Amino acid sequence: MFVEVLPGGGPAASPVQAVAGRAAAARHPLARRLVPYLYILPAVVLLVLWTYWPLLQNVGLSFQDWNLIPTRPRVFVGTEKYAKVLSLPELRQALMNTVVYIGAFLLISVALPLVFALLSRSVQGRARTFYQALIFVPFLVTPVASSAVWRWLFAPDSGTIPAIAAALGHPMGDVFRDPDGSMTSVIVIVGWQMLGFGVLVIAAGLAGINPDYAAAAALDGARRRQILWRITVPLLSPSLVFLSLMTILLSAQWTYPIIDLVTQGGPGNSSTNIYYLLYQFGFRNFDAGLSAAAGVLFFVGFGLVALLFVELSERLSFHDN
Repeated sequence: MFVEVLPGGGPAASPVQAVAGRAAAARHPLARRLVPYLYILPAVVLLVLWTYWPLLQNVGLSFQDWNLIPTRPRVFVGTEKYAKVLSLPELRQALMNTVVYIGAFLLISVALPLVFALLSRSVQGRARTFYQALIFVPFLVTPVASSAVWRWLFAPDSGTIPAIAAALGHPMGDVFRDPDGSMTSVIVIVGWQMLGFGVLVIAAGLAGINPDYAAAAALDGARRRQILWRITVPLLSPSLVFLSLMTILLSAQWTYPIIDLVTQGGPGNSSTNIYYLLYQFGFRNFDAGLSAAAGVLFFVGFGLVALLFVELSERLSFHDN
């Protein structure tokens, strides 16, 4: 009796075995189709457990009155919390501040990184890596550490920055307690940290652009400025759209720890944002329903913005294909 051997060393399946395998596969087509989904099942379970289930619980809590005390029962109040949130002057102030933060970070996290990334192209060799790493390092600093350092730098009595400002004839007070300077200080601290992330994304986008386009345009007589605005920037549009979307969606999240550690939203809510407002509703005023209702409204608002960006991304982006 002879057994056919495959090139890899194993015996080949006999015709009877092959027919039996096909018959078994035909008897269980559903099982074969379910196998790929088993690989993503753990991730789906964790996503449902840690994201979607808490989201549903938050929606249910927004229709209830509860002060976070376990022994106190929750009282169903319908849409009362939504009406109260929309009537609060603190909400309007937080929304206005959030819009200001988004506008400032669109400049710091999108426009400035584009400039720095383009400038880094003129730096050659290891100096370019050092230059990019120097800009990216602040992104690795934790908000707690950066807040402590900046509070020391801006200390009104012994801080380095007020001392320099006084020497230049522009004395500074406590900027973190100044209604006109508290928001600016938060923007400076967060912008200093997030600048490196934007430069990293833009640099990655530049690395993916084929240099043959610029070389061909230069052979045709195009100037460097024309190559930049008509070739480089359009091909960077996917990276720019991504950074813009992340900035709009995450600006409030980026500023929250700095606000909590440096200004506490003050003075007079001059530096607060929508995320810090949620924290105040829930853990300072102990109104879980009000905080949940505000969270649902913000979730819907940012979700609509994300859908709009996703819809416009293909129209705003040029791809190298």
